[in-house]
Amino acid sequence: MTEDFFLRALAGGIGVALAAGPVGCFVVWRRMAYFGAALAHAVLLGVALGFLLEIEPTLAVLVVCVLLAGCLTLFERQRLVPLDTLLGVLAHAVFAAGLIVIAFMEQLRVDLIGYLFGDILSVSVADLWFIFGSAVVAIAVLAWQWRNFLAVTVNEDLAAVEGVPVERVRILLVLLLAVVIAVGMKIVGMLLVLALVIVPAAAARRIARTPEQMAVAAAGLGAVAVIAGLFGSLEWDVPAGPAIVMVASAIFVASLLVPVRGDSGRKN
Repeated sequence: MTEDFFLRALAGGIGVALAAGPVGCFVVWRRMAYFGAALAHAVLLGVALGFLLEIEPTLAVLVVCVLLAGCLTLFERQRLVPLDTLLGVLAHAVFAAGLIVIAFMEQLRVDLIGYLFGDILSVSVADLWFIFGSAVVAIAVLAWQWRNFLAVTVNEDLAAVEGVPVERVRILLVLLLAVVIAVGMKIVGMLLVLALVIVPAAAARRIARTPEQMAVAAAGLGAVAVIAGLFGSLEWDVPAGPAIVMVASAIFVASLLVPVRGDSGRKN
């Protein structure tokens, strides 16, 4: 009989995958992988501040990711340095800041492995409420702004001419990515969370005819990776987070054998 903790892990992982897949499509289309990596590096700082301020670490991670996303957007607009340089500086700065904060907390010994590679089997009922609440909000915002997101992704100048608030839409998309990374941290950890966002979307890109089909396929493939990865970790006694990412990667490799179909496979 399946234990309750395993069922909670399945539910939590699927909840994250349902939100990460569609958001990942825009990360793939807009080539925002480095942007996502910078946000993922902020997870450690969020965890450290959560313990320091005695608040829920996941909530602290969410706040830090959103603040960093705002800073990245602001600095990008200034165009003082190339974007890739800016991302590299901020990513390593927040990661180092997280390590320093942890070093100053002498009374606390944080299990960094759990935060680096995830601890999906420890998902609680409260975590499930947070995960599915965040997923519902993310999916609702995507549905609400879907046409604007697509317009900005295809051509920002043309979208502006058509009356789309380009800057607001870009910020909203970055904030969605920050939310997904903060929530997904519990499932696969800060080092692997971006994979759960990008890899299913990259696989779906090969098989979908339209952007809408790609978003649905990415969510479905992410859920399949979570289910197969969890059962694989149970069967072969391997870490659950890395197992999920390996299954997702295997799905991507398999998708390379499928002929490209439709415009979603060739966008950007």
